[in-house]
Amino acid sequence: MLSLAFNSLWARRLTAGLTVLAIAISVVLLVGVHKVQSELKDSFARTISGTDLIVGARSGQINLLLYSVFRIGNPTNNISWASYQRIKNQQGVAWTVPLSLGDSHQGYRVLGTSEDYFRHYAYGQQQPLAFAEGRPFADTFEAVIGAEVARRLGYTPGDELVIAHGAGNTSFSLHEDLPFTLVGILAPTGTPVDRTVHVRLDGLEAIHLGWQSGRQTQQLTPEQALAARLEPAAITAFLVGLENRVLAFGLQRSINNYRAEPLSAILPGAALHELWGMMSLAEQAIALIALFVVVAGLLGMLTTLLAGLSARRRELAILRSLGAGPRHLFGLLTLEAALLTLLGMALGMALLYAALMVSAPLLQAHYGLRLSVGLPSYEEWRLLAAIWLAGIVTGLLPAAQAFRYSLNDGMSIRQ
Repeated sequence: MLSLAFNSLWARRLTAGLTVLAIAISVVLLVGVHKVQSELKDSFARTISGTDLIVGARSGQINLLLYSVFRIGNPTNNISWASYQRIKNQQGVAWTVPLSLGDSHQGYRVLGTSEDYFRHYAYGQQQPLAFAEGRPFADTFEAVIGAEVARRLGYTPGDELVIAHGAGNTSFSLHEDLPFTLVGILAPTGTPVDRTVHVRLDGLEAIHLGWQSGRQTQQLTPEQALAARLEPAAITAFLVGLENRVLAFGLQRSINNYRAEPLSAILPGAALHELWGMMSLAEQAIALIALFVVVAGLLGMLTTLLAGLSARRRELAILRSLGAGPRHLFGLLTLEAALLTLLGMALGMALLYAALMVSAPLLQAHYGLRLSVGLPSYEEWRLLAAIWLAGIVTGLLPAAQAFRYSLNDGMSIRQ
């Protein structure tokens, strides 16, 4: 019967092919939306690990999380260096990592930080940063870059980097008089770290000497800059690791009520949960649209089978005359629907994985988001099984119609 079903579909290959294509597109949408959602959530969740609090100027916790960790958006204000030092020295604080953003290098964000960044920043399952080449910076005018920056710009340790003033993709205000020497390249992490240029806080302070209101008023030599006081007046945010996580809520409350200046302390996990909550409505809307597309594809298959059934009444009558019973015809039509759905699912998954292989490097390059092109997850297999079952159920209606056709009905049809 399987061979007969294949031959029957091949005889109507144009309409069958269009039906398979419609089902394939619906599979691409439904499974693709689910896969991209789950991969993006995983990519966001694995960006930061082991950090108990993120502290920045007072704003929404999602905004603070996005600009300090994911390099998306811009801060509303800075934190004074004095406040940072005061919180850093509070009882129970094990470590802190200062973060200062604002400049760029050929479209990549420049992050001013300290050596503690390479000791304490972790991603994924508490994975520390590792060096593919070189070492952490140890001097004012040394820089460390992420894997994506090194790959795209072709840098190797020993090269010189000139930082641009401002965070735009294109800037004509360059700190050309005080270049940085590249001393290290980080191993790939699949996080925004890969797309970041890291320098020391005093280096970032040094290149802004002689600048006022975004314009350079005086050129300095490295010796002149190093002779100046390079302690930053303010930073963008800082990460906090605690001796005991139980202290997180108490310190968060203390920072949120800090009187010297308005600050916000957020729990990274809670901020991510709020972000998913905001996105859930959009996710549900997209999933609903994808579901409607699947229903439209199955209805298209039903229409094709019913429309073709009338033209196939003589064929079915001949099969009956050769000994095929009503149950055989019912099974044949059901099997054709199952095969059409299965072929559509196979084509849809092939198209989906081709699209993922093309888009994954682009998302990684432009947004630092990693899409893994692995085997379908358990949930995706369940979606595929549901689509196949729905396709079989859809085929029951034309199968029941064929079941009712009699031999005389088929033989009496005029050409």
